[in-house]
Amino acid sequence: MRIYKIFRTPEWEVFQSDGWTDGAPVDLADGFIHFSTAEQVIETTARHFAGIDGLWLVAFDAEALGDALKWEPSRGGALFPHLYRQLRLNEVAWVKPLSLVGTVHQFPDDMV
Repeated sequence: MRIYKIFRTPEWEVFQSDGWTDGAPVDLADGFIHFSTAEQVIETTARHFAGIDGLWLVAFDAEALGDALKWEPSRGGALFPHLYRQLRLNEVAWVKPLSLVGTVHQFPDDMV
């Protein structure tokens, strides 16, 4: 199963440079790295990144992240994937820029 993380350009650049990340400021504050499923990521982006240009949609294989990935209730009681360790660049399945049209991010049709 694919899960997704949204990165701002500076966060994505540091991740690429360092080869690992502890996540964005919200991840550091919460103590885990936030992910979304394909069904959740569009709403997550609209809620937390509305109107922000320069975003990257980064896909990961949930099973490959191992036991440190926990499925926990969040928005509306839905289960969201949370990673309780550093994320490594070699775990990225693929990455695509999210274009912004007006105030709406455009997601790829082939999010699999």
